[in-house]
Amino acid sequence: MTQTWWKESVIYQIYPRSFKDSNGDGIGDLRGIIEKLDYLKELGVDILWLSPIYASPNDDNGYDISDYYSIMPEFGNMDDFDELLAGIHDRGMKLVMDLVVNHTSDEHDWFRASRQSRDNPYRDFYIWKPEKPNNWQSFFSGDAWTLDPATGEYYLHLFSRRQPDLNWENPGVRQEIYKMMRFWLDKGIDGFRMDVIPFISKRLDFPDADFSDFGKVVEEVYANGPRLHEFLQEMYREALADYDVMTVGEAPGVPPGLANLYVGESRKELSMIFHFGHMFLDWGPKSKFDVRPWSLPEFKQVFLDWHRAVGEEGWISIFLDNHDFPRVVSRWGNDDRYRVESAKMLAILLLTLRGTPSLYQGTEIGMTNVAFSTIEDYRDIETLNAWKAAATAGADLDQLMKGIHRQGRDNVRTPMQWTDSPNAGFTAGQAPWIKVNPNYPHINADAVLKDPDSIFYFYQKLLALRKQHPTLIYGDFEPMAMDHERLFAYKRWDENGVYAVYLNFSDEILADLPHPGEGEYSWLTGNYGPVGSPVAPLRAWEGRVWRGEV
Repeated sequence: MTQTWWKESVIYQIYPRSFKDSNGDGIGDLRGIIEKLDYLKELGVDILWLSPIYASPNDDNGYDISDYYSIMPEFGNMDDFDELLAGIHDRGMKLVMDLVVNHTSDEHDWFRASRQSRDNPYRDFYIWKPEKPNNWQSFFSGDAWTLDPATGEYYLHLFSRRQPDLNWENPGVRQEIYKMMRFWLDKGIDGFRMDVIPFISKRLDFPDADFSDFGKVVEEVYANGPRLHEFLQEMYREALADYDVMTVGEAPGVPPGLANLYVGESRKELSMIFHFGHMFLDWGPKSKFDVRPWSLPEFKQVFLDWHRAVGEEGWISIFLDNHDFPRVVSRWGNDDRYRVESAKMLAILLLTLRGTPSLYQGTEIGMTNVAFSTIEDYRDIETLNAWKAAATAGADLDQLMKGIHRQGRDNVRTPMQWTDSPNAGFTAGQAPWIKVNPNYPHINADAVLKDPDSIFYFYQKLLALRKQHPTLIYGDFEPMAMDHERLFAYKRWDENGVYAVYLNFSDEILADLPHPGEGEYSWLTGNYGPVGSPVAPLRAWEGRVWRGEV
């Protein structure tokens, strides 16, 4: 297996709107990020991934881009960006930008021209049809085809109607995108996170789909289109090959068996992907808000399947939350009685699996989901559209609100909690763009930095430990007790060493643990402190890492 800097790094995702406001307008910005670079350096992360900072009308909080070459005025300007990039590099970190090229904003100049007439030169930059060719549905509720009265034709949008899908069949579209990518790479950025990249190649037969199982539609209809890998290989040749950068593709709808078509070293497409196998476990067949129970054995099976599928040829990124999914400690842990213990245990999981770990802002201080009581407090278009659709259909809104509390994207978009001062220290000015989680007086960065036993310093220790023990990066992965309902245990090993990891996913004490095998094992780290034996009972939400002799 080839060893590279991006396999040995750890990614920290910043959602700029919610990270830090420097000018008192209630919206996070680039200068706010600059203010906190020393904090991120102290934590020990290597790569900062910024969610979109391009010009945008913010129908989908920046994932609807109106100008790929400009900074969103609310966030600052290009001088601020250049200062941010220099500050990141001066501290030995790297910057990865979000690349959103499945679609643009309907306010992008390309789309404004495209909708003017059927024979406009930019018409073919998007996907237009005289009649709706199928029953495709948008991820944000409702039809994926919208009639534009200016020309009497329908355009495709897999997301909001204000996010028209680009026509990647058009070589002119692709060349414009590659030119834009080279612009940012020439400025010195270190790579791209590619938004919904499996969707860029469309099935040109435009078949109807059975939406009783939306996840199946994503995999079989929306993702993995006929020319996808041709496009990604062309992108690599024309935009990426001359730079030492990393790319990570967001990959909904990509099953393990297709992984190495994206990330196989010889393919020359992407460095790694974010897979979604574990992130859909608690989604019902019709909607993410139709929450179902998840089990630890199926959770473990996802990681084993992906490890086997990628093997020595490819690479993935490991993540447990991001800007689209609930807070890690609320979803996978116990965010009440055992918030600190379970947050630390989940940190062990994130940082001891094979893959490049990615953590989301606030994870390092144990931020939790938020349960707003009224829909008026929510800002996310996905949530608001689901509410409107349910209200129109006469559905049970109380049940939907329970699903929003569990799965809504605003759970992770509330402002970063810096202090116990008003608005959590996120802004010194007016009210923030979305309400702060009311638990900020006791969950905030200032508090964890004063506590040597905090989640922050546990992450800091684990980040350093991962670099000190390369087996935790490159070693093989061997699970133990796969059927256990509360224990996630596995070994990482190679010619340099063997490590055993034990994680208790419950409030209960776990005894009768599987032995890691022959040889002596010494305690390396854990969230409770040293014990004498690898098979000593695990306390509630306890995690331990043991090092054995080869």
